[in-house]
Amino acid sequence: MVVAFGSCNSKNNPSEEANTGTTASLPQKIGPSTAQIKASLTEKGFQLFDYVNQKTGDTVLMQQYFIAFLKKGPKRSQSKEEADSLQALHMAHLGRMYEEGFADISGPFGDDGEIRGITIYNVPTLQMADSLANMDPMVKAGRLMIEIHPWWAAKGFPLR
Repeated sequence: MVVAFGSCNSKNNPSEEANTGTTASLPQKIGPSTAQIKASLTEKGFQLFDYVNQKTGDTVLMQQYFIAFLKKGPKRSQSKEEADSLQALHMAHLGRMYEEGFADISGPFGDDGEIRGITIYNVPTLQMADSLANMDPMVKAGRLMIEIHPWWAAKGFPLR
């Protein structure tokens, strides 16, 4: 996820320095405003809402993402070589999803439960997330199944 809050940066104003002999610091906006981000995402079909954080006064932009739960599939009897090959293809698929901007984060769970991992898709529709998730070679082979849910998160808030 990308931080959506702007910050100020000081920079000398040469004309003011020449006129007064002092250096003034002027705030400069870095990156697009929350309103610009909201307009761009809305134009692309994303579901959004915003609210004002009462403590900070900042506008928080909430975006709908889609979490794909990767669950054990019905076909898990592949040979070690085939499973290793599928794993390599699976990792390549997830890497491509991240590089192309469709997924923000992916990872396995640390237990050996039915849910094997998650991917958070940063796309405007459930249908698009489902289509991308089902392109995974592990899913196509039946080793994994996909279960997708809409999920709301503050745009730009990092994991901590």
